[in-house]
Amino acid sequence: MKDKVKNFFNKISPVLNRIGSNKYLQTITAAMMATLGPTILGSFAILLGVWAGNEKWTKIATIANNIGNVTINLLALYIVFLIAKNLVPHFLENDDGNAAGIIAMMSFFILTPMGQIKDGNNLINALPTTWLASQGVFSAMIVGVLVARLYVFIKQHGWTIKMPAGVPPMVSDAFATLIPALVCGIISGLISFGFLFTDWGSFHQMIYSLIQVPLRGLGGSLGAMILISLLQQIIWFFGIHGSNVVMPIVTPIWLSMDMQNLAALQAGKPLPNIIGLAFFQIITWSGTALGLVLLMLIARSKRYRDLGRLAIVPALFGVTEPIIFGTPLVLNFDLAVPFITNNTIALIIGYIVTRIGWVARFPGVQQVFGLPIGFHAAVEGKVSIIVLQLIIQLIISPLLWYPWLRHADNKALKLEKDMG
Repeated sequence: MKDKVKNFFNKISPVLNRIGSNKYLQTITAAMMATLGPTILGSFAILLGVWAGNEKWTKIATIANNIGNVTINLLALYIVFLIAKNLVPHFLENDDGNAAGIIAMMSFFILTPMGQIKDGNNLINALPTTWLASQGVFSAMIVGVLVARLYVFIKQHGWTIKMPAGVPPMVSDAFATLIPALVCGIISGLISFGFLFTDWGSFHQMIYSLIQVPLRGLGGSLGAMILISLLQQIIWFFGIHGSNVVMPIVTPIWLSMDMQNLAALQAGKPLPNIIGLAFFQIITWSGTALGLVLLMLIARSKRYRDLGRLAIVPALFGVTEPIIFGTPLVLNFDLAVPFITNNTIALIIGYIVTRIGWVARFPGVQQVFGLPIGFHAAVEGKVSIIVLQLIIQLIISPLLWYPWLRHADNKALKLEKDMG
């Protein structure tokens, strides 16, 4: 049976590796990682703004809310630029993608409906943040990809203004992007005009209604999160970086749900979502491998005791590569069941205790990798979330690992005794 499973994954591993190295998934991953700074800053700023508002510190609340508005509430702008910027170099070696990113932002703005605010007797044009925040994330991704591909197509076919050899490169590069900018701008304007005759009214509303809302309904459910968790760990078990394969697909969905929660928190409304990217990362922190490391510290075999001592400090900071590859957990059928299922069990427990109100809903603050246990959850600003992470990692995780490690430990001890 084990050989059949190994042979099956040996056959499909090239496909999974191609998925993990897909230029579009890599682009999404790079773009989402690059927004980590603004999202973390904006998350903390919103928490500070809510706290300062409750304390009647209005000036601090004003500044904190302004920071939140130009970070969290402009997330789609960062994403549309970064998607285009990171995709272009996959096709054009000598192009850093910056020009494509600017053109993508311009196109996104053209597709975004303008609003008006009244200042006395004057009407002032204004750009609502409706489509610049979480609601515009998917349209930003689509615009970024399409603009980047059109930019690449134009440049690959040489449809650019070429300057004489003596012209400085900076000037030549500027003229080389002129035609792509004009083409993308005109097409965006025509699309925007066309949508005025539809019930949607804008490109963003269509994408939100037809793609983002249904995907959030599918990918934003506990069942979908369980499926993603199991798939990710199964892929990890066979030595392929599961996170690189599956997380780019669901990160935009879960991140947009976190942004919804933060917007609700800022507005003083109930948080709409139980799960999200923050929920997944805090509940499955370290892949729930800390419990295994703690058990290894008291293992009977020298092999596992030594490995536990080596891995304990990194594991307390969420770094579990020493235990994954040192045990190893990859292709270790003795520990396959907990390695694959523990995250899922933790997610179900976390969802239930949050659903019934024992634990506060996660505001959606994005965590900094490398924070130690407890501190990693503390960024959500709720004591109950910290307690939940501690219980999962220090109590539930060791219990889930115990019968399987005990069996493996006994085998290792017998082998050590036989070897003298």
